Amino acid sequence: MKLMLVTVGKTDVPWVREGLQLYAARLQHYTRFEIKEIPELKNAGALGEDQIKAKEGALILKETEGTEMILLDEHGKEYRSLDFAKEIQNRLNRGGRDISFVIGGAYGFSRDVYDKAAGKLSLSKMTFSHQMVRVIFAEQLYRAFTIVKGEPYHHE
Repeated sequence: MKLMLVTVGKTDVPWVREGLQLYAARLQHYTRFEIKEIPELKNAGALGEDQIKAKEGALILKETEGTEMILLDEHGKEYRSLDFAKEIQNRLNRGGRDISFVIGGAYGFSRDVYDKAAGKLSLSKMTFSHQMVRVIFAEQLYRAFTIVKGEPYHHE
């Protein structure tokens, strides 16, 4: 099973890119992990919010085809780190399709993306920049694997 982090737009903040690369490399020890960046839309300024969401949504659906898609969304389920680790373990035990965790664009997701999603995950009730969410999520995914393996990264 492969896990993917799919993002809209490239990671252009240097410290975020470095953090994301750090946790992506650490995750390779536990699972096949890949980051896929969907390019930002050209001439997005000429489009309305719904048009942007629709175009980004089509690209997200193409990139995640054949995977179980989990959206990082403010209205998603919140987990404590231990509970998220259990959720990851359960999904690994079930096997099956690859999993794509998706961070949308500035306006969120289109209805088509919501309709095809297998679930929604919220990192916090607070709002973070789409850039920061990348490294925060990658760290939490790494933390989940260290919990599953009983390694001394997480302290309860």
